[in-house]
Amino acid sequence: MKALLTGGAGFIGSHLAERLLADGHEVAVLDNLSTGSIDNIAHLKGAQGFTYTIDTVTNEPLLAELIDRCDVVFHLAAAVGVKLIVEQPVHTIETNVHGTEVVLKLANKKKKLVFIASTSEVYGKSTDVPFREGSDLVLGASVKHRWAYACSKLIDEFLALAYWKERKLPVVVVRLFNTVGPRQTGQYGMVLPTFVRQALAGAPITVFGDGTQSRSFTYVGDVVEALVTLAQEPRAVGEVFNIGNVGEVSMTDLALKVKAMTGSQSPIHYIPYDQAYEEGFEDMPRRVPDISKIRGLIGYEPQLGLDAIVQRVIDYFRGQ
Repeated sequence: MKALLTGGAGFIGSHLAERLLADGHEVAVLDNLSTGSIDNIAHLKGAQGFTYTIDTVTNEPLLAELIDRCDVVFHLAAAVGVKLIVEQPVHTIETNVHGTEVVLKLANKKKKLVFIASTSEVYGKSTDVPFREGSDLVLGASVKHRWAYACSKLIDEFLALAYWKERKLPVVVVRLFNTVGPRQTGQYGMVLPTFVRQALAGAPITVFGDGTQSRSFTYVGDVVEALVTLAQEPRAVGEVFNIGNVGEVSMTDLALKVKAMTGSQSPIHYIPYDQAYEEGFEDMPRRVPDISKIRGLIGYEPQLGLDAIVQRVIDYFRGQ
């Protein structure tokens, strides 16, 4: 299999590239390094079947050439992280919507299989937990920039599924739930690497809001396993899948766990959302996936629980 990974120098993309190469597939990475890093794929340089290009998905002649050469596109290039989304809403919307539009348009010419990486954010303010792929989605008001990311990714989903319905372009939409692991940076608001870095430095562990909001974290290796398996399952085409872990933890409990596992003396500081992001910021109180659909199709089961995930992130930062 020949795979094109847009955003392949990012956190998830670099792990997916690693896995595909280990399985004997060819991998081409396209990344503009806006949020990805060349360091994430430096160890892959020289590997048989691996190539990378520093450019953007909006370079249509280049993207057309790369898509022509591949069998499957894993479209991971996107604006990510709450901090980036709040500070740069125009960049977020344009990057996510236009980038996906170009990928689908060019892939459709040769009917190449496309994976659209979406997000648990699309469930918005829904309280119907655990979140199921067919459930209603409840987004906040358009004056709240926080929801620009969710809305942009939802447009990506609608467009991809429209290409499948109308033009028979094979697409698979995956909604990722808080993927974590080595190489993830806290630079754009990712909570676990931020907590770990703060704890190891003996700095205050900063919990936004009141700390009661909960998330379920998924190890990047489990996400990659799901993507690779779905790519070889014809029945996945035209479908939407949650990829996540059903374990749930509050941000206060996560901070306490990181503090204990690092042996840190860091105090835990609570920062109101208005100070952390912007006035009137809204958050999702819970975000837990129903994974019965992907389990039923490919037997997906997350292999790493929260303690093991946190330990791997700690080991990674200690090794830095």
